[in-house]
Amino acid sequence: MSHLLILGGTTEANALARAVADTGLRATYSYAGRVEAPREQPIPVRVGGFGGVTGLVDFIHSNNVTHLVDATHPFAAQMSINAYTACAQTGTPLAALTRPAWQPVDGDNWRHVRDIPAAVAALAGTPQRVFLAVGRMHLDDFAAQPQHDYLLRLVDAPGGPLPLPKAQVVVSRGPFKREGDKALMQQHKTQLVVSKNAGGAGARAKLDAARDLGLPVLMIDRPVLPPRIELATPADVLRWLRHSGVNLGV
Repeated sequence: MSHLLILGGTTEANALARAVADTGLRATYSYAGRVEAPREQPIPVRVGGFGGVTGLVDFIHSNNVTHLVDATHPFAAQMSINAYTACAQTGTPLAALTRPAWQPVDGDNWRHVRDIPAAVAALAGTPQRVFLAVGRMHLDDFAAQPQHDYLLRLVDAPGGPLPLPKAQVVVSRGPFKREGDKALMQQHKTQLVVSKNAGGAGARAKLDAARDLGLPVLMIDRPVLPPRIELATPADVLRWLRHSGVNLGV
């Protein structure tokens, strides 16, 4: 019997879980466990890390996983590399469900940097009012540039003191709207937006708002990952599963 493992935590993964549930295929949804209140899913859920490649290989073997879809965040590079390696070691078919990267359009003022350390280095200099839209995992990195007034938008409220001495926190979960983000930036008097190139519609509003307000964006490019099948929609994943010999029953 086929068993699909979905590495999730994204809007795309949630949509895939709903689509898979409708087919009756045995499937498991895996959360990394970084969000305090993960969304409920229509298929069985596990929460927490696997323990590296070895742990994921063990999970694949012990749970008879026959197919794996990596639907993690485009910046969850280590998990994606572990999935690629574990699938190669076990012969498990692997596909990625990933949102296309954002591309600049007329009116955008983007400066590209290759990774988080490069973004931190780019913030050296005169204090500014910065909308730091990179998630809570990287806040410690930006503590190296404490001179700025930071606006942080987090899914969960901070559990303790922030590493940034001048920071305003907004607790909110997307999708976000262009006008709402414009108002937020105007209220904070934002001068610069720092963003990871996550792609997708739910978090693009800040880029549209920055364009409307004539603000520059420091855009952190995606990590380079091993070559793999990349799919754009849950329907594409279902087609891939069928072509891989899975009987979906619908």
